[in-house]
Amino acid sequence: MTARAIGLPKQTQGIRAFFGRHQSLSIVTIAVLITVVLPLIALLPPFSGFGSQKDFVGGFADAGVFVLLALGLNVVVGFAGLLDLGYAAFFAIGAYTYAYSASGFTGLDIPFWPMLLVGALVAAIFGLLLGAPTLRLRGDYLAIVTLGFGEIVPVVFLNADKYTNGTNGITGIAQPSIYGAFGLNGFGFTNPLPYYITIVLIITITVIFLYRLQDSRLGRAWVALREDELAAASMGINTVTTKLLGFAIGASTAGLAGVFYSSKLSSVTPDQFGFTVSFTALAMVVLGGMGNIWGVGAGAFIIYEIQSQGLKQLGAFVQSLHVPAFSLGPITIDVGSINFLNYQYLLYGLALVVMMLVRPEGLFPSRRRRQELHEASTTDELASNDPVGTGTL
Repeated sequence: MTARAIGLPKQTQGIRAFFGRHQSLSIVTIAVLITVVLPLIALLPPFSGFGSQKDFVGGFADAGVFVLLALGLNVVVGFAGLLDLGYAAFFAIGAYTYAYSASGFTGLDIPFWPMLLVGALVAAIFGLLLGAPTLRLRGDYLAIVTLGFGEIVPVVFLNADKYTNGTNGITGIAQPSIYGAFGLNGFGFTNPLPYYITIVLIITITVIFLYRLQDSRLGRAWVALREDELAAASMGINTVTTKLLGFAIGASTAGLAGVFYSSKLSSVTPDQFGFTVSFTALAMVVLGGMGNIWGVGAGAFIIYEIQSQGLKQLGAFVQSLHVPAFSLGPITIDVGSINFLNYQYLLYGLALVVMMLVRPEGLFPSRRRRQELHEASTTDELASNDPVGTGTL
């Protein structure tokens, strides 16, 4: 097909072909553009009225944590088709791993950068430990086991006072430092920009790695396992190692997020890793587009920003409109006094219901999933028009 046939200049086609051949370079280019554009968007109205640029940059860094969580859970749920409802446990394991290595609680002072890999490795080991007893389980049974694991880990951290400081958690965790390499250190509570750049680097490397995995033999084995485990096993795929690697790689990404999260907050407590974290990450994967790496990342970012900054500022925005209270019979509604943060999970539920009815493949679905769902809907429509089953309409 020629460039004229599809209405694109030859130069544009050449650029597309170049980035198509160099996928990692295209990911890095997009990451650089996003890193530069997002802080600039915060300066434009109406976003400038919702907070300062520093507030937005700090929020972007926090959103990056959930982007990492969603990307890792997408490996388990979107690629391998293994429903994991206890994903926050690996997030907690990564956070406490760094807390043990760089805080006054243990007296250790291990740098942040090598602990990123150590935290990912420790979380991956626990991913293997979770995956091993669940190899024979599928569907609802697997979901129940992972849910139990996700509930056990925070309870252990909560009650093991001697090793985790219980409900008080571990505080005084060292923040990242680049002093030894560059002679400066800009990390701190008042300067979110270094954290923003750091999380973008971590996400970029993770996305490159996941795209390589998706196109590899292991990625194709995950897809086969998701579609039909029995057929995959009959074709010679080792379902044991395929499942275990899915759990391990997904958990390692959560470990990365945990190390970064604990270093940014400089403290960890067991209540930060409840079931709501697992539910939020799963909602981000479903709403973003299960199986699509960029879609899941974008969906996680959008949902977190709406939840953390959008809902916080929505109340102030509504109050500025001075909407008068109105009555619906015995009920009086004052929109200006509503705290929208109290309804964030109600909005999550409504969004999930609407998305499953209107766009079940998510906001940015993968090409394979879009085709599967549309093919299924077309088949159902044909069957409803031909109830007798004659094959003719």
